[in-house]
Amino acid sequence: MSCCAPGVESALELDRSGAPSADEIRLASRSLGGGLAQVDFAVPGVHCAACIRAVETALQKLPGVAGARVNLSTKRVSVRLREGEFPPLVATLSGLGYEAHLFDRENDSDKDPVLAELIRAVAIAGFAATNIMLLSVSVWSGAADATRDLFHWVSALVAIPALVFAGRIYFRSAWNALSHGRMNMDVPIAVGITLAYGLSLYETINHGPHAYFDASVSLLFFLLIGRTLDHVMREKARTAVSGLRRLAARGATVVANDGTLSYLPVEEIAKGDVILVAAGERVPVDALVMKGASEVDRSLVNGESEPEAVDRGTMLQAGTLNLTGALTVQATAAAQDSFLAEMVRLMEAAEGGRALYRRIADRASALYAPVVHLTALLTFIGWLFVSGDWHRAITIAIAVLIITCPCALGLAVPIVQVVAARRLFEQGIMVKDGSAMERLAGIDTVVFDKTGTLTLGALRLVNGDQIASGDMAVAVQLAAHSRHPIACAIVEANRGLSLQRELPDAVSEVPGFGLEASMNDSVWRLGRAQWALKNGDEATGTVLSRDGVLRASFVCEDRLRASAADTVAEVTGQGLTVEMLTGDHDTNAKLTARQVGIDAYRSGMLPGEKVTRIVAFAEDGRRVLMVGDGLNDAPALAAAHVSMAPATAADIGRNAADFVFLRESLAAIPFALEISRKAGRLIRQNLGFAIAYNFVAVPIAIFGYVTPLIAAIAMSLSSIIVIANAMRLAGGSRAVGKGGWIGASAPAGLIGRPMQ
Repeated sequence: MSCCAPGVESALELDRSGAPSADEIRLASRSLGGGLAQVDFAVPGVHCAACIRAVETALQKLPGVAGARVNLSTKRVSVRLREGEFPPLVATLSGLGYEAHLFDRENDSDKDPVLAELIRAVAIAGFAATNIMLLSVSVWSGAADATRDLFHWVSALVAIPALVFAGRIYFRSAWNALSHGRMNMDVPIAVGITLAYGLSLYETINHGPHAYFDASVSLLFFLLIGRTLDHVMREKARTAVSGLRRLAARGATVVANDGTLSYLPVEEIAKGDVILVAAGERVPVDALVMKGASEVDRSLVNGESEPEAVDRGTMLQAGTLNLTGALTVQATAAAQDSFLAEMVRLMEAAEGGRALYRRIADRASALYAPVVHLTALLTFIGWLFVSGDWHRAITIAIAVLIITCPCALGLAVPIVQVVAARRLFEQGIMVKDGSAMERLAGIDTVVFDKTGTLTLGALRLVNGDQIASGDMAVAVQLAAHSRHPIACAIVEANRGLSLQRELPDAVSEVPGFGLEASMNDSVWRLGRAQWALKNGDEATGTVLSRDGVLRASFVCEDRLRASAADTVAEVTGQGLTVEMLTGDHDTNAKLTARQVGIDAYRSGMLPGEKVTRIVAFAEDGRRVLMVGDGLNDAPALAAAHVSMAPATAADIGRNAADFVFLRESLAAIPFALEISRKAGRLIRQNLGFAIAYNFVAVPIAIFGYVTPLIAAIAMSLSSIIVIANAMRLAGGSRAVGKGGWIGASAPAGLIGRPMQ
């Protein structure tokens, strides 16, 4: 399955008059590995839990679809496809009544047409409701006969444009659902508004003393207020993603092989391209500095506002701002695979997960339409049978239709998850979905990797002067093929070394062990002593060997991450079990464990042994948070109940983790735990309120104590209360320490740390 840059999506979207073909979908897809790819569609028509259920259920039934997720905030449907299979995705969505087109990540306009339409609708409905209410006051004050009828007819005329223009938001959605054989939350609302107006018009024609034009228009007014607030909250939660997108460069000056310069859109820049980045420009893609020196603003990456000096060999992330000098850099990733794009994807995915609470809310909302219509029908029949007054029976049934709208239930979970994801993002923590927060809140055990996790992994070689220059030259040539912290330290300490030896024929990297190459009919290895040496069972540390014979040993120093000891103390103080698993030898492991205050640790562990330990915890009923960063930690991260990795982690490690923290400090762990627990409490409160509201409100409406107008106000207030409760999560928590997390010898986002 091939993939393309977002720019290809933009090109495909020039003509949206027809559905994209299989070839267009193939080009717009993004490879996920493992025979899967993802393609994203913009579906503006989704707006409630019933929409989500209809879309996901229909798409997941298609052959070739491995999964589908709807993000309600971004109006986006992400579909995972099996390699080589292209089912009729757009046709299926069209059959459900949803317009769909390929999602254009670059089309991020500041204008919000949906919000503009909602605001206009609220204004018109409010104006009409106010005037009709004034006319109603005269009727309530005693106007009778012809005067009363005149006021009723004027009210009817004022209500028509309000219902047609402001009400079209609900009527359009309800008709679209019904015409495609399904229900959504807007159907009973549209029915209620129509019945209220129709009943009032009937009363007016027949000179009745009562009409409910004020109720029908005021009902619409309060419903629109609730929907507008919901939309504003979701847009507010998305501003972090929009802000990230705006930090992306639109293009860059690329140096061709013949030395000519050309300006290319960022989506056309390929891995390996040489790029000129002038002072004041942002780095378009992840890149390695080849020439020049400058100061850069890395606040996007590490939270530090202080400029950082960079020169040849420094890794820069997409979105980094070049401040002072011109740089020549080489792209190490395409735009869609760069740091900035990955952060955007993580933010957008935060609402897409289906945690337990979300599944409960979705199932309850899905039952809404049939249950509420049946309840309203039975209410009408019951009151008609008891009182014989069809007018009163239908009025009460309308109130039941309106008051039972499960907007509060539909908002209870996702609004908290969106606010929580934004709160984490503000402190440099990315979360993949709401289910990760739910799982993090329930952990009882924390397992740390050592190098690159408890420590920075930015090692310094301390015995380089004790190693022969020839052996050092070989070690540097091997180490240059890895981003392992020790390999980076060896390269960094020997940048001025003249490499006279023959280049190796091929270099391979064995995760958890080291590097191997054939050179001059000999096999050279740089890595774990037990692996590199013929008789290395008793040896420790990192060595260079030739045909299994020791040539040199390397000693490096590391330093702890900021707040490592404080973090361990805090999670231990909360009653959590803490353990360290590392591939390093026992001497280093013991020293680090003692420095951070961890009593239980295991050293010399291979990747499979880490997984075995995590599985053993799970079999004992423990819920484990695994914190690791390297290529060899990826299986353990995937096996854990929930996982977290620093942004310096290898690509595969970051992909396997549920959380990624951008800053150096390990304080991100207790902060994420605190936010996740608070989010869980707020979700339970919201669900409890939404359920209690319906248990109280529905019987009151059924027994005739609520008018349609009061029902509309109550329903809107229930949504506002849920939103306000979720917003409590937006403040009041401590901040994660800033501090840079990236060093010149351990560039972020590369291959990882396979030697330990």
